[in-house]
Amino acid sequence: MAKRRITKIKLFTAMMLVGILAAGVYIVSLDIAVRARFEGKKFALPARVYARPLEIYPGLKLTLPALTAELALLGYRQTSAAQEPGTYRWRGRELDLVTRAFVFGDGTQDPISCTVSFTDGRVVGLTRRDGRANLDLVRLDPALIGGIYPGENEDRVLVSLSEVPQSVVDALIAVEDRRFFSHHGIDPRGIARAVFMTVSGKSVQGGSTLTQQLIKNFYLTAERTLRRKFTEMIMALLLEMHYSKQDILETYLNEVYLGQDGNRSIHGFGLASSFFFDKPLPHLSLSEGALLVGMLKGPAYFSPRNHPKRALDRRNLVLKQMVETGFITEQQCLAATSAPLGVVDRPARGTSPYPAFLGLIHRQLQRDYRDEDLRSEGLQIFTTLDPQVQRVAEKALQQRLSQLEKARGMKSGVLQGAVLVTATQDAEVQACVGGRDARFKGFNRALDAKRPIGSLIKPVVFLTALQHPSHYTLATLLDDTPLVLKQAGTGDWAPQNYDKRFHGRVPLRMALAHSYNVSTVRLGLALGVAPIMVNVQRLGVDRELPAFASSLLGANALSPMEVTQVYQTIASGGFRTPLRAIREVLTAQGEPLQRYPLNVEQVIEPGPNYLLTNAMQAVVREGTAQGLYNRLSPELGIAGKTGTTDNYRDSWFAGFTGDRLGVVWVGRDDNESTGLTGASGAMGVWGDMMVALEPEPLLLAAPDNVESVWIEPASGLLSAAGCPDAVELPFIVGSAPTGRSECGPRSLGGSIKNWFKGIFQ
Repeated sequence: MAKRRITKIKLFTAMMLVGILAAGVYIVSLDIAVRARFEGKKFALPARVYARPLEIYPGLKLTLPALTAELALLGYRQTSAAQEPGTYRWRGRELDLVTRAFVFGDGTQDPISCTVSFTDGRVVGLTRRDGRANLDLVRLDPALIGGIYPGENEDRVLVSLSEVPQSVVDALIAVEDRRFFSHHGIDPRGIARAVFMTVSGKSVQGGSTLTQQLIKNFYLTAERTLRRKFTEMIMALLLEMHYSKQDILETYLNEVYLGQDGNRSIHGFGLASSFFFDKPLPHLSLSEGALLVGMLKGPAYFSPRNHPKRALDRRNLVLKQMVETGFITEQQCLAATSAPLGVVDRPARGTSPYPAFLGLIHRQLQRDYRDEDLRSEGLQIFTTLDPQVQRVAEKALQQRLSQLEKARGMKSGVLQGAVLVTATQDAEVQACVGGRDARFKGFNRALDAKRPIGSLIKPVVFLTALQHPSHYTLATLLDDTPLVLKQAGTGDWAPQNYDKRFHGRVPLRMALAHSYNVSTVRLGLALGVAPIMVNVQRLGVDRELPAFASSLLGANALSPMEVTQVYQTIASGGFRTPLRAIREVLTAQGEPLQRYPLNVEQVIEPGPNYLLTNAMQAVVREGTAQGLYNRLSPELGIAGKTGTTDNYRDSWFAGFTGDRLGVVWVGRDDNESTGLTGASGAMGVWGDMMVALEPEPLLLAAPDNVESVWIEPASGLLSAAGCPDAVELPFIVGSAPTGRSECGPRSLGGSIKNWFKGIFQ
């Protein structure tokens, strides 16, 4: 009997030792987990994407409505005095403005208090409000246009405990954990209450400490079981063993969930402060801080935007509890409870207002960064987006498509479109519209809609010809008579012109201006389709395209983005610069990580490119895009090209001025006919944009190897300035015709006639 008792004792002891060992191993594993997360990178910080900063300087073309819209996008507030950063006041044609501090790639910019003066849509004065010397330039902080969020779509702005108002800490202690600074991670009374409630079967709950709440949010799931609660308590004790109350409190303030913004979850008091009050956290008042603390119990239930009455009652309860704990006086409580909620009414920012442009940014970033870094390292991405240009592009597309549908009796919403606008000098993408609903985060037609480009290919055909000046010039007469192309394995192909007519012998320049199909095909076949497709690649399309005869009339499909790259090279004088939407990337600490400099390569000789641009100006001046000539000043010298595909399925226009290139596509997602040509569809959108943007004129500087000669168009022979129908055309030196028309120079009759004509004019 005694022997059996000893055996049981040994067995019990062994089991106890095994249990203690297992518990020790478990606690050690929990300890490792606690320290690994707390000492490592605590939070996954999303990448933040910014538009270009608006730089204001004397002489800048900037209207009052455009600046007002920019300030609204930035969240600046109009006040009676404009004293704090992020505020402004209009005084007639003068604007008192206080900019915000911001960390740019070239350093920190402190707030600037200034007055901006306007006259006739331009900035004419920029002065400091303190009376010091005038300013040369003021740079506004850039608009936050989106983010690349972690997998859980969590967003937060990290703050240090020193930035948190004491009233927020006091409210938190009063409501959530009054013994926070005296317990060691767990509150025995809270544990007893939780055990009683669970055992009695009423619920699994209990007054967790702030430390336990942090453990649950930071390490564990929301599972409501005794095992999870036991693990939570052990980890809370371990956390308090290793770290100070200040460290724990700071992490808690940055971790807690406080609301939802679309598909983006708002975490931490730093972000919640700007999201609800449009204020930095240190500037929160007593009542505002109490409101945020009160929301912790149920951010959706006590949402001040959706349930203001509940939020108000909850805030006032928090203030009363602060009186009970001695943090504030009755008088302070009375003043705070009398204050309004103060929540700003602003649109949701969870989904970027510019999803098409953000999609472009993400693709360019993925070439240089791992996706996990984009979603966790807090990178700051400064882009080329110009909100003013973007706004104009969106409006032009939406309104013009609606007008076209109404005028043609179409069902509303049938037509779709895409727009890209770039700066001709540096290939920066200023606007990207992926569809008529610019806020829709779905199929991005600007990047992904590959559609036949129709006559937009013709400038490349004619450029290829002009690269051979000994054979082709702008005055070369092309054959525009009927053509039947017999092809093995398929039916005969007989291209037709849009007007269903043939035009005999036409100057190369006019064949492009009027977009004649037959003469273009004949020219392309003489040159060879393959060299033309090589030129398309040289201009910017990074893939091989089929070299069929129909390719000469744009049967190949390109996206608006690819078309923009091709025309960007032409607009920049034959220099290929990859379209760029990112200027630089900074770390979360504001340190430069990577810059995206210009990468320029001359792929087309200046002479042929100059001749082509001259011919594209004729498209607008007297050809298929002449409608623009009637809407915009002839002095702009716009160069462009219309594009229409078979059965009017696709309507295109690409054109550029001295400072901007725009490419527009209009069509239907079901690929049915729109009934629109390039001129009646896409060109209208382009014209609406440019009327609003007031572009700079396109002033061409002739290369050294280009000379101007007067030509008689009908014969392609030399003429003189005073001769009937004579036109002055550019030629590569040595390529101008040598034959002379009857009215040409060195013709005696022609000279006498011109002499008399000059006298009596």
